[in-house]
Amino acid sequence: MTEVTERSGIPEVEDTTSAQPGATSWTRWLVLALPYLWLFVLFFVPFLIVIKISFSLAAIAQPPYTPVFDLAGGVSGLIDAARQFTVENYLWLTEDVLYFRAYVSSLEIAVISTAIVLFIGYPIAYGMARAPSAWRLPLLMLIILPFWTSFLIRVYAWIGILRREGLLNQALVGLGLISEPLTILNTNTAVYIGIVYSYLPFMVLPLYASLERQDPALLEAAADLGCRPVRAFWTITFPLSLPGVVAGCFLVFIPVTGEFVIPDLLGGSDTLMIGRTLWSEFFSNRDWPLASAVAVILLLLLVVPIVLFQNHEMKRAERGD
Repeated sequence: MTEVTERSGIPEVEDTTSAQPGATSWTRWLVLALPYLWLFVLFFVPFLIVIKISFSLAAIAQPPYTPVFDLAGGVSGLIDAARQFTVENYLWLTEDVLYFRAYVSSLEIAVISTAIVLFIGYPIAYGMARAPSAWRLPLLMLIILPFWTSFLIRVYAWIGILRREGLLNQALVGLGLISEPLTILNTNTAVYIGIVYSYLPFMVLPLYASLERQDPALLEAAADLGCRPVRAFWTITFPLSLPGVVAGCFLVFIPVTGEFVIPDLLGGSDTLMIGRTLWSEFFSNRDWPLASAVAVILLLLLVVPIVLFQNHEMKRAERGD
């Protein structure tokens, strides 16, 4: 409702309707709670289950591990479960060099693949951002187009391309660049090719979003001040695009570290990645506790550096660096 008042002879209308702060705070709380609820149900709870299994022992049963922290038995059941609590699986990871090699190899392949994808994806995103407005949407659709096909089918297609009788060797022999077919399939080279092809859109999209938002007037001002295009790129364009670079690197590096399909289909016996090791422990050896311990260590290797990086960026933003 409204009230009419007069100040200095001028009538004014004041709104006395309540703003209902309770409803506003409830809506804000609900909007903030939904993402956390999603993470709790789909990430935190499964992670707790995996941690629980990692502290149990393998058994010939269904499921193939001894129950730990089973609430069905009451207090006595919890006491009995506490006696079965063991860190043997984590100790075994430090004793067997296979798992250490798998972690190191996965991180190495992920770092190299991320660098290659960034080297290829940045010029593509830069060209898309600098293209005429009428061309940007079609170019963006071409980047997204591979997602319309199953990931597994796209990886299988590379088998036909990279094998000795495949399209790539036939093209190279036909052009006279090689005299005999190359052995590319079942090597680390094939794994890098499959990873770069599959994860290139994850690098291009955040880079394009970061580059497309930049103000062209900055480069025009730099040119007016006598700055050459190459120097303007490294002093203006690239620093402003660093958020897109970081986001793209995270989107590529994290899933590549645990990749299973590409090294399993395109890699050979010498291609050792933690994703294949996890699959072998879960489905071949049926050692769920050990596989859970491997998964927990892998998740910590990925999450802890990201959290530390985010805290560093927040502190730097507070300092105004």
